[in-house]
Amino acid sequence: MSRTLSLVTKPGSKLLNRFLILPGPNPILHQSSRTLETLAFEEVLSSPDKPYTYTAFILHGLLGSGRNWRSFSRSFASSLSGWRMVMVDLRNHGKSAEITGLSPPHTIGSAARDLADLVKSKGWDWPDVVIGHSLGGKVALDFARSCARGDYGEHACLPKQLWVLDSVPGKVDPEESDGEVEQVLQTLQCLPSSIPSRKWLVDHMMKHGFSKALSEWIGSNLKRSGDQETWAFNLEGAIQMFNSYRETDYWSLLDEPPKGMEIAIVRAENSDRWMQDTIQRIQRLAAKRVDEADGKVSYHVLSKSGHWVHVDNPKGLLQIVTPKLASIT
Repeated sequence: MSRTLSLVTKPGSKLLNRFLILPGPNPILHQSSRTLETLAFEEVLSSPDKPYTYTAFILHGLLGSGRNWRSFSRSFASSLSGWRMVMVDLRNHGKSAEITGLSPPHTIGSAARDLADLVKSKGWDWPDVVIGHSLGGKVALDFARSCARGDYGEHACLPKQLWVLDSVPGKVDPEESDGEVEQVLQTLQCLPSSIPSRKWLVDHMMKHGFSKALSEWIGSNLKRSGDQETWAFNLEGAIQMFNSYRETDYWSLLDEPPKGMEIAIVRAENSDRWMQDTIQRIQRLAAKRVDEADGKVSYHVLSKSGHWVHVDNPKGLLQIVTPKLASIT
């Protein structure tokens, strides 16, 4: 039976975040110069003095932000030539949480359309590759499906590769999970609107039975605003996105991938999010023989990694993804 996580509305949820300026000799990190209606993002370029040829969008997971992928993106860019990595803050997350024009419904489909709107507003070419982790993986799948259906207009181009990192493509049955994500969200909803300190939050989460690693990661999403700590996400909006994540199903896209596109599914070896029948279904799709011009599914297992693939085994993830991106011409 499906459970929808309900919202607890709290006052004082206005978020005030600052841009982080990082040094970067090579590759180069650029902050976004955005209008009110577009997503916030950061860019990493392979070379500061050469134009880029290819673009990859990198999409974070629930309660995360693009900055979670800075280190990985820098390593990625430095191992390739002529690439631009665009780390996007999805709606209700990171600096995009400040943007008032990203109105409801807060669904996976809306988050995917935000990417299309970003491309159009900036006058960019459509991304060659989209890489999505967890919730971001389903945003990537929705983006590809909508491109294929023509939802973004006749000029929208499909990505050549779609990377779905430790994200189950079908509906997520709450009865088949340990409910940890729901517990985290419900615990955050019950917190006071003003968080005394990061240490207080970490201690509070650990007292409620969450691991130190998870508690510290939640604490990393706090930002100083005056003499208070505020969230770097819109909690109510993120909960709506999580409910949408559980209900969306993209098996039909994997059953018939659009021509010329590869959908690469990466499962973390130690992840607890995969049922055996799901793994077997993806393996069967990846084993199908297809013509060169047809769309295809590939399946990869990232060893020595739990769900946080870019933290647990970033080198291994690079070894899986980099050769594939290097093959794009």
